[in-house]
Amino acid sequence: MKSIKYNINTNTFANFAKNLLRTLRLGTFLLISTVSSAQEKITLEKAIELAKSNNIDLKIADKEIERQTVLKKTAFQPEPLQVQYQGGQFNSVDYDHNVSVQQFFPLGSITKANRQLQEELVKLAEKRKALSSYEIEKAVTLAYYQYLYGVSIQKLNSELNDIYTKFLKNAELRFQTGESGNIEVISAKAKVKEIETQKAQLEFDLAIYQKQLQFFVQTDENIVPDDKTALQYTIIKEEGNSKAENLMSDYYQQQISVSQKEANTYKAMRIPKIGIGYFAQTIDTKSLYQGFTAGLQIPLFGGVNTARAQASAISISQSKLALDKNKLTLNLQRQELQNNYAKQQKALDYFQKEGLQYADQIITTAQKSYANGDMSYWAYISFLNQAIDIKKQYTEATHNFNQSAIEFQFPTIKNN
Repeated sequence: MKSIKYNINTNTFANFAKNLLRTLRLGTFLLISTVSSAQEKITLEKAIELAKSNNIDLKIADKEIERQTVLKKTAFQPEPLQVQYQGGQFNSVDYDHNVSVQQFFPLGSITKANRQLQEELVKLAEKRKALSSYEIEKAVTLAYYQYLYGVSIQKLNSELNDIYTKFLKNAELRFQTGESGNIEVISAKAKVKEIETQKAQLEFDLAIYQKQLQFFVQTDENIVPDDKTALQYTIIKEEGNSKAENLMSDYYQQQISVSQKEANTYKAMRIPKIGIGYFAQTIDTKSLYQGFTAGLQIPLFGGVNTARAQASAISISQSKLALDKNKLTLNLQRQELQNNYAKQQKALDYFQKEGLQYADQIITTAQKSYANGDMSYWAYISFLNQAIDIKKQYTEATHNFNQSAIEFQFPTIKNN
């Protein structure tokens, strides 16, 4: 069998790698220069607090609450003042004048019903804001731990760089002593350059994750998660109903209350209104006669308000059905999320209790054996890749666990 020799120009490969890295580093610098400068490290609690303070949607929700509160002043709704003038020949050929003023006022419980309806609309606006606040808290938490995931990937990349740098030194030493061929050195250099290239790409990813967090917090400051934060998300234990279930129930119950008050308002509109008036009139253009009037406005054709009250009653039934439906949906969703959470927890437990220890042992043993010449290059590479793959899986397992834990903590609320 004839041996085949490969002529590899290591200088050309090295120059190409240097040029590629120079380009990536320049682009990375332009993207992350604003991110890396004057970064403010904040806790998750602080990030959520800032988001709720800065978020435009929540500010709009506050304005809606303010608007509905102002509308409470419209509970008392008198009819417009009626002013009428008449001129002409009332009693004789003389041209006489008549001026009258009349005002009608609502009777019964209509004012009370309007006020109660407006109070319920204020509460409904508050419930909508609570739902928006919940979604913002979830979004900030996901973005916060997405950035921490990027940091963990960077740390793994640095660890791999240290491992392969040491491997490159051993390969170069073995080549110089004639214990191995040049292919080991070239392979080690290629791997180191690959890791350095990945480092530049990871800096791009981290800059993107930072901007995502900044977007949800809605601040001009270059905020980043506190590096003291644990990479593993911890679920907050809840007693009784979950926060999501309480928020959803409160929202639909408030819709029911609004519909009930609407029905009461329409029913109250069927009550007559009382009016009082004043008039002044001349007779034969010489004398001014005055008097008062009183009257009622009776809604003889009250079918419109009756139909509206019936429609509000139907809305109550719709809201009750929607609440039942979304309770079922939320319950099934939580069961699914809980199963996924348990699944990810089990995977993470393996890596924390055994997997990482195996990876470290494999790397340490393989490095010593390879340095002592007790292990071939290909065997060393095989063991090294196995250990690195375990570490990558651990990082992904942590990320998957965090995502499942946050989703379990903040299940999606349907409000339609």
